Amino acid sequence: MNTGSDKGAQGPEAPERAEAASGAGADGEAAEGKPLGSRAPGFIQARRTLHLSWQVGVFIVGLAVVVGGVIMLPLPGPGWLVIFGGMAIWATEFVWAQLVLRWTKRKVTEATQRALDPKVRRRNIILTTIGVVVIAVLGGVYLWKFGFEMPWNIKQ
Repeated sequence: MNTGSDKGAQGPEAPERAEAASGAGADGEAAEGKPLGSRAPGFIQARRTLHLSWQVGVFIVGLAVVVGGVIMLPLPGPGWLVIFGGMAIWATEFVWAQLVLRWTKRKVTEATQRALDPKVRRRNIILTTIGVVVIAVLGGVYLWKFGFEMPWNIKQ
């Protein structure tokens, strides 16, 4: 099982590993500083069995956190935050999780930049104001017609 956390580049896929380790993706984009691969302590990486056990442990802990986040999506709680926390746990050991996390960070940064654009902000403020006015008018009509009576207590 190759998790992409091997230090040396051996075999026919050596150029791909070297490219991934250098941070150059398929689109030629540079890495965000940290090299890809395992961040386990050196004495663990030195022993194959111990390293594999470490990876299994990291995977199980990350999986538990991600599953907890998925459960929190429909329930009260910070579901997406917990899911990304589980991905961060996985990213300490697995290259695929590091790449997913980098992609997610890039997309969130792009969305933040778009949201801070003055035209987009102006549009969002206008739409929010219209929404608040519509809700206020509907609430006023309800209060005018029924008063402070709850909908399930209204007798027709």
